Amino acid sequence: MSALALLLITGATLAAGMMMNHSMARHHQGMMVGVPEPYRDMRNPLSASDKVVAEGGQLFQANCAVCHGKRGYGNGPAAEELSPRPANLNDFMKMRMMARDNYLIWTISEGGRRFNTAMPAFKESLSEEERWKIIHFLRTL
Repeated sequence: MSALALLLITGATLAAGMMMNHSMARHHQGMMVGVPEPYRDMRNPLSASDKVVAEGGQLFQANCAVCHGKRGYGNGPAAEELSPRPANLNDFMKMRMMARDNYLIWTISEGGRRFNTAMPAFKESLSEEERWKIIHFLRTL
């Protein structure tokens, strides 16, 4: 994709309000460079059973909702104090490029420190299986 095409797509997305609440740096890397190793080829190994989605929802409420809100709108109780604001995951999950398994596991695992956001890295506090369950829950938003 050319830089001009990326700029036009990014501008249109901003105009639509879909990316206003979160850092553009991660999205830029994901679109221009791709997801880094070891996440590049990762795919969710879990089936999206009712049980897995429910467990993912519980994990989301316990670990993510304080910033992202109960339904992922980026409006959790801690969101007001954060700059940039937490991502509106409800809108984010509608974006094909960013809602891929490898992008989501990378984001949840590594957090936002590299991109100057307050999102913590969950690779040490949540098992890989728990992170995949959260991803299945995110697909229900």
